[in-house]
Amino acid sequence: MPAMAQTTFDRIATFATPDNMTAGEDRSRPTSAEIISASEDGNTLVYSDSPLGVLGFVDITDPAAPLPLGTVPMDGEPTTAVIIGDRVYVGVDTSTSFTEPSGLLRVLDLKTRAVLASCDLGGQPDAVARADDGSFLAVAIENQRDEDLNDGALPQMPAGHVVTLAVTDGTLDCDGQTRIDLTGLADIAPDDPEPEYVDINAAGEIVVTLQENNHVVVIGADGTIAAHFSAGTVSLDGIDTRDDGALTFDGALTDVPREPDAVKWIDADHFATANEGDYQGGSRGWSIFHRDGTVVYDSGSRFEHAVIRAGHYPDKRSDAKGVEPESIEVATFDGIPHVFVVSERGSLIGVYDVSDLAAPRLTQLLPSGISPEGIVALPARDLLVTANEADLGAEGGARAHVMLFGATDGPPRYPTITAEGADGLIGWGALSGLAAGDAPGQLFAVSDSAYGAQAAIHAIDATRTPARIAAKTIVTRNGDPAQKLDLEGITPDGQGGFWLASEGRSDRLVPHAIIHVDAQGEIQEEIGLPAELLAHEDRYGFEGIARQGDRLWMAVQREWGDDPAGQVKLVSYDLLTQDWGAVAYPLDPAGDGWTGLSEIAIDGDWAYLIERDNLIGDAAVLKALFRVPLSEMVPAGLDDPLPVVTKELVRDLIPDLKAQNGYVLDKVEGFAVDAAGMGWVVTDNDGTDDSSGETLFWSTGLMRAAQ
Repeated sequence: MPAMAQTTFDRIATFATPDNMTAGEDRSRPTSAEIISASEDGNTLVYSDSPLGVLGFVDITDPAAPLPLGTVPMDGEPTTAVIIGDRVYVGVDTSTSFTEPSGLLRVLDLKTRAVLASCDLGGQPDAVARADDGSFLAVAIENQRDEDLNDGALPQMPAGHVVTLAVTDGTLDCDGQTRIDLTGLADIAPDDPEPEYVDINAAGEIVVTLQENNHVVVIGADGTIAAHFSAGTVSLDGIDTRDDGALTFDGALTDVPREPDAVKWIDADHFATANEGDYQGGSRGWSIFHRDGTVVYDSGSRFEHAVIRAGHYPDKRSDAKGVEPESIEVATFDGIPHVFVVSERGSLIGVYDVSDLAAPRLTQLLPSGISPEGIVALPARDLLVTANEADLGAEGGARAHVMLFGATDGPPRYPTITAEGADGLIGWGALSGLAAGDAPGQLFAVSDSAYGAQAAIHAIDATRTPARIAAKTIVTRNGDPAQKLDLEGITPDGQGGFWLASEGRSDRLVPHAIIHVDAQGEIQEEIGLPAELLAHEDRYGFEGIARQGDRLWMAVQREWGDDPAGQVKLVSYDLLTQDWGAVAYPLDPAGDGWTGLSEIAIDGDWAYLIERDNLIGDAAVLKALFRVPLSEMVPAGLDDPLPVVTKELVRDLIPDLKAQNGYVLDKVEGFAVDAAGMGWVVTDNDGTDDSSGETLFWSTGLMRAAQ
């Protein structure tokens, strides 16, 4: 990707859906932002919230400071809302069973948000689209299948169809609605079409995807079938097909049905599809079709490869649909036609310049929240908006969000670290420890148990922007990828190899250990913990390792059984005498979560430590870099009273974590000072498992004079 494209997008704001709840409401309830639309003036957003059964409204008059406008109950499950003038039209699923689907199209006043009318649609609505001139609506009546019945196989009646309704001065012609039959068209289950998504072009023609049927239909402005064709298949190379805790892109799939979800017209004759897959397929990419069914472009493995290089690949979806493109948007910014491709599982937006429809050019990848579902472009306001449906509040994770991006002409600010440009396809993520090499900007990072079958060391060139992961070395034991490791720290051994800290978790048979590897990543020595430590072990073990001459220092993340509350150990190991010792480190309290250490680095006369809470978003209180004088780090015996070191705050990291205008990430886990004296920080993205996949990598500036 170029350092500077014609138009770039920068995230300018994040809005958490619980903020739309009124005072006194239970903010812990699951909520969501799914499909999102905007008012014609671009000042109001409307999103569907299935868990709460409401529509959410957001004021973006100032897009950098979105304001809550509250929610409106829908007495059913809202699917999609669109706006014409001062009216909101929303599809509401009121089905009581798969065999008796039902639904309504409700009409709301945009300003008062009062429900004005409801039309019976005769089935379960999914997508709703509006004509460019606002003269009519099209609704995909999916009548979705029961995925637990007969392994979800089709047919499962009743069949779906498309409904059109005329709109006159904001009033729906409910009685005059037209039902467009789609049976008998698809090769797969022709008697049971399941329309998923609809879009309308300037001529009033409708394109509709039949996802489970792997079919696409074009409906003429007169309501008759103008064209229809199979969405076809794709063969893929260089992909990961195994959910095995390793990023191995040597697999292939043959003749995978595209099974497109979202579809959008690009011009009068072409439309783009996001090939999510649902029933038997999902080709991990997106396509451009001519209206006659000709495939003008297919991304093949290229889109997924871009997501991989950005560190957002969801390994746990390798045996399913990979990065899972679900939504798609088309808009022109600064005279350049763009297609925006939403990766639900990678939590990224691919931005494409489609000036040449046969050769779209990926110009940027945008970080969205967890599981982006909807997207809307507002070129008149130079805005792009995504709706992110996953709400992980119950697990202590991020809440569902709406994210806003502004169009600009500056260089992209994300990704901050990438494997783009490296030799070969490097999959990476879950960076959880950082160390400096011998040259300015030369760094090394390890990945943690997110890739338990492929523990690895990553060589980073921080002199580039974004920083580049230039190489990946697999940690091996007797020549094979080492198992039972949870690497959380790395430090050079001074001889071309490394000392690694493995956090350990006995209930999963992962030992707490110090690992010595050579330059090729082969394990030379494994040092287990002494009985004095193991007698008090906890699952929260070593989170960082640093070398001070012939002594190794390891930071223990949280209190073990013999530690006073609010105090953790910095454990030492003498490489010459093999003696163990420790000092005590005092933790700061932080809100409703726990506090612990997640890194240790030694430079000059100081030991640097990252101290953080386990809180995310607005709840985060403590993400900070501290330092301790090495003169105080004189270890006592493990059975002796431990001296408590004095710490000094170096930098509050929360402003850094807010700099990209997303929510505050919880896992700041790597810090190092390079050969030029520059400090560097990296976050752990959990391998995109219950995470947005974002990795933030930045410099804390000069920490000392260059040597």
